[in-house]
Amino acid sequence: MTTLPTRTYWLQRWAALLLTGILAGLGGMLLALLLHEVQHLVYGYSRSTVLSPQTFLQGVTDASAQRRFLALLAAGVVAGCGWWLLGRFGKKRVSISAAVKNTDKPMPAVTTLIHALLQIVTVGMGSPLGREVAPREVGSLFAGGVARRLHLTSADIQLMIACGAGAGLAAVYNVPLAGAVFTLEVLLVSFRWEAAIAALATSALAAWIATLGLGDEHQYRFTANMAATSLIFWGALSGPLFGAAAFGFRRLTQRARGKVRSNWQMPVFSLIAFAALGALSVWFPQLPGNGKGPTQLTLDGDVTLKLALALLCIKVFVIWAVLRGGAEGGLLTPGLTVGALLGSLLFILLGRFFPGSDMAGFALTGAAGFLSASMQMPVTAITLMLEFTRMDHSFLVPVTLCVTGAFMTCRQLERVRPG
Repeated sequence: MTTLPTRTYWLQRWAALLLTGILAGLGGMLLALLLHEVQHLVYGYSRSTVLSPQTFLQGVTDASAQRRFLALLAAGVVAGCGWWLLGRFGKKRVSISAAVKNTDKPMPAVTTLIHALLQIVTVGMGSPLGREVAPREVGSLFAGGVARRLHLTSADIQLMIACGAGAGLAAVYNVPLAGAVFTLEVLLVSFRWEAAIAALATSALAAWIATLGLGDEHQYRFTANMAATSLIFWGALSGPLFGAAAFGFRRLTQRARGKVRSNWQMPVFSLIAFAALGALSVWFPQLPGNGKGPTQLTLDGDVTLKLALALLCIKVFVIWAVLRGGAEGGLLTPGLTVGALLGSLLFILLGRFFPGSDMAGFALTGAAGFLSASMQMPVTAITLMLEFTRMDHSFLVPVTLCVTGAFMTCRQLERVRPG
């Protein structure tokens, strides 16, 4: 077998890295802009500009109850019919992890793009699932295509596909470091220097490209200056609790997805699930969307006992319902929201025993701990919370302690009760 000259191959590899970062950044930016446009169109707010200071939660709250219900009913039709038709007439979808493991089976372009667009459109219409899988899939699709066009080795194609996914995540959320860590921890399960440099370069470039269209903003407003000492003890004590809750959440969502059948049931079940979400949104406008709004409420300390408990229970229910109905989407932001709501609820019940701490700190540690265990990515979860909130570094200790306890507890429960 003839090998390429070292310098020629090095240039091809470097070109693949640059193109991966650029294309993933453009893909993430365009998908995010599409998401905003769908949100504004469906709920009738900020029609004059794509990027608006008005949040999605404000837009949904200002919309009439009838409009919320009809919007989510329409989302059920789009989700159920869209994924049923895609499953019936499209090529078999290849997931990112499958594409990384076996480079001989590339992601089908048309199927992957339609799958990504369906996620963005339905999340924009109010699906409670996350939007982060779509830019990751598009980034991986572009990266794999570029790597094959440049005739890279199988190992480098694998690396580029993984980097494309991390870069897509970095672009849509403006989290360059977390995107790189996700690539290494979740997809490659390796922290070797060569992979780390590639992941950092592509994620940083993608995040910068996306800011050209989306602006340089972070996802959540977190104003606490310093972590109270009592929050450190709370982080250490609460980790196992969030881990056990995340274990149950993982079981619930996995079983919901496992029961989906790509037949006539999908449109029917999807319509029922979204109709239930629409009906509940009449009383709780915080429910539509991936959960960014409720999470911000907990970080602002603006939830009561009744609201936190109601949103927590109903949020888990609607996530299960739409997954059972056949809708697709990520669980990163929804998982973060569930953890933040649980953390705020525990603060209301137990916060008086931890003087100096506030709801924002409890929500922050809970979100990180629950996310790390539910997604099985502890280092990525810590890095995401850093970049999502730009929190003071004093919060690293309680967040890390909570993440450690949650992740270890969830892993142990899965060993004891597999399947």
